[in-house]
Amino acid sequence: MWIYEKKLQYPVRVSSCNPRLAKLLIEQYGGADGELAAALRYLNQRYTIPDKVMGLLNDIGTEELAHLEMIATMVLKLTKDATPDQLIAAGLDAHYVDHDKALHYHNAAGAPWTATYIQAKGDPIADIYEDIAAEEKARATYQWIINLSDDPDLNDGLRFLREREIIHSQRFREAAQILMEERGRKKIF
Repeated sequence: MWIYEKKLQYPVRVSSCNPRLAKLLIEQYGGADGELAAALRYLNQRYTIPDKVMGLLNDIGTEELAHLEMIATMVLKLTKDATPDQLIAAGLDAHYVDHDKALHYHNAAGAPWTATYIQAKGDPIADIYEDIAAEEKARATYQWIINLSDDPDLNDGLRFLREREIIHSQRFREAAQILMEERGRKKIF
């Protein structure tokens, strides 16, 4: 069903060790609007969506897993050479005590990932609008992280991810139009 290439979707580079940026990026790893929540949301919703847009949810859901892999790589590169004192200074002391430098699904504030982050209403139009909102929130979060980052190498990868969120939102808007037309409603975008 899938072909997995053992390479990242886009190259991940960082300029230097920076646990503060790693802490911020953890939001996109295990936060409410992060890549894990998005992947699981779309891969779950595909079962109750019309065939015309099922493939889109499958495609974007699996791409979100690739984005999760990129975020994990970024976080690991940003913390690889960090000392415990640097982790403490970045506010990652509780994470360090529980996980050392291993990744764990929680947000930047340390709250664990929860299934309440994802929705599946069973109404295709409601679900697609949820997906549009999720992509726009992820796009905004990437932009805010870029605004706080002084690492040009990291920002290159973050801009790639931000742009993919925009494309996903556009594709979901197209799917919403298809679903609305199928129900005989007027155009919405």
